[in-house]
Amino acid sequence: MSLIEVINVSKHFGGLAAIKNVSFNINPGEILGLIGPNGAGKTTLFNVVNGFFPPTKGEIMFKGKRISHLQPHEICKLGIARTFQVVKPLQRMSVLDNVVASAFLRAKNKTEAIRIAQETLKFTGLYNDKEVISKGLPLGKRKKLEIARALATQPEVILLDESFAGLNHSELNESIEIIKKIKERGITIMIIEHHMKVIMAISDRIVVINYGEKIAEGTSQEIRNNPLVIEAYLGDAKSA
Repeated sequence: MSLIEVINVSKHFGGLAAIKNVSFNINPGEILGLIGPNGAGKTTLFNVVNGFFPPTKGEIMFKGKRISHLQPHEICKLGIARTFQVVKPLQRMSVLDNVVASAFLRAKNKTEAIRIAQETLKFTGLYNDKEVISKGLPLGKRKKLEIARALATQPEVILLDESFAGLNHSELNESIEIIKKIKERGITIMIIEHHMKVIMAISDRIVVINYGEKIAEGTSQEIRNNPLVIEAYLGDAKSA
């Protein structure tokens, strides 16, 4: 059984259709890449999957049950966590306290929440920064903190929205290793990313969206050779 099913989902904002009849599934334990030109509707789709926007049409299913009507905190409690394209930590709080706040989703008490947070910070390479006020973190570490906050909710699925954007080469490699380790833990990943070499290297399957519609789905090799995908990216490049 698929872990997540996106079934004929559309999302309209007034007269604008940001997503149009998009369908695909996510299987347990895989990394599904979501790509497309700027403005294609990728983040809007994330927002529908995790409850920030209700779909105008269609359904989101998680483990065979409809979740389209649920609020984000309810969906998170079911086991779907996410990061955000624009990183917004709790700026006046320490790195540790940021992650403790997320850990309270499942922790029974503060001691357990701190334990979960410390383990997550070690996993993401942020343990030595645990006392740093998050406002002072450089971008690369803020991106890691965003992933740590999501992982501290102990999800079955994590949605990563451009977790590599703005990173230097070293930070990029560190983040790729973190994502590989997340997969090794058995956590299913759906990721939006513009670094094509990265997305092609780490994804088991890729879904391509253009102008709100799914134009392709397949393995990295299939997507790389798909003329519709090539045309969509060439068109985006020409208009940039």
